Amino acid sequence: MSEPVSAAERSRPRAARAASARTFGMDDLTAPAALVEARLERWLASRELPDNLLQAIRYAALAPGKRLRPILTLHSCAAVGGREQDAVAAAAAVELIHAFSLVHDDLPAMDDDDLRRGRPTLHRHAGEAMAILAGDAMLGLAVELVLAEIDPPRLAAAVCAELIAGCNAMIVGQVYDTVPAPPEPGEEPAARLRRVHRHKTGALIRASCRMGARCGGAGQAALERLTEFGEAVGLMYQIVDDLLDVTQTTEHLGKTAGKDAGRDKLTYPAVHGIEGSRREIERLRRAAFDALAPLGPPAEPLRTLCDRLAVRTR
Repeated sequence: MSEPVSAAERSRPRAARAASARTFGMDDLTAPAALVEARLERWLASRELPDNLLQAIRYAALAPGKRLRPILTLHSCAAVGGREQDAVAAAAAVELIHAFSLVHDDLPAMDDDDLRRGRPTLHRHAGEAMAILAGDAMLGLAVELVLAEIDPPRLAAAVCAELIAGCNAMIVGQVYDTVPAPPEPGEEPAARLRRVHRHKTGALIRASCRMGARCGGAGQAALERLTEFGEAVGLMYQIVDDLLDVTQTTEHLGKTAGKDAGRDKLTYPAVHGIEGSRREIERLRRAAFDALAPLGPPAEPLRTLCDRLAVRTR
């Protein structure tokens, strides 16, 4: 890791940051995921759905995974003084949106993938029609969950607006990536690439942080800081993904490796090279730390999580 990254961070020696990382181990960072999974279990069990549709949704939404977006929601809530339980419904909703996006992204008309999270993709497991319908249902169930379980209604509406805005921007990113219009006049590949990644991956990560901040009662300044953090982490996360696609195996990743190069997709390693991509990851890590500096110790889990995401291997 490099030296600390902001005015506040510059006063913290590397040893202090290492101690902090030990205080917030990966188990501590990811423990809230169990709350989200339990809420998803209860929510899905309470819906009146055909059994085959319910099982397809469960297969996608409760599959083993990082649960990054809901974890960001919960830690963002805590970073502004809220309680984890205040944001569990929002976190569960964002995981449903993420699962919906993966199911549709894997379809033959999109990325045509056979493997997700180390298992057959949903359309391989349950058929294309069920995969499409399960994805559609998860989108609706996410909105219903927020409106049903977050109080007061004004907060539920604000959180729902964040969720839908993030979802719509993510879909725009899929269009840019999968069925793009001709490049804008004078737009360089690097600028186009950032536009794709900020939408396709970054938008829902940014929304996750903003939803958590709203659930925690954040003021405008804290909301803006967590927005900046989410934007930096979202782009950083996708650049790491791009690198892993060219440096890791399918068996290690649990999804098909090398598919971006095989489809001639615009990626950070393709545009900036591997070392250039690593430099950009470090720049974004520093930007994320700078954004969190005014939030002080309550944001420490987010700092540690950002460090872990910058060097993840899957």
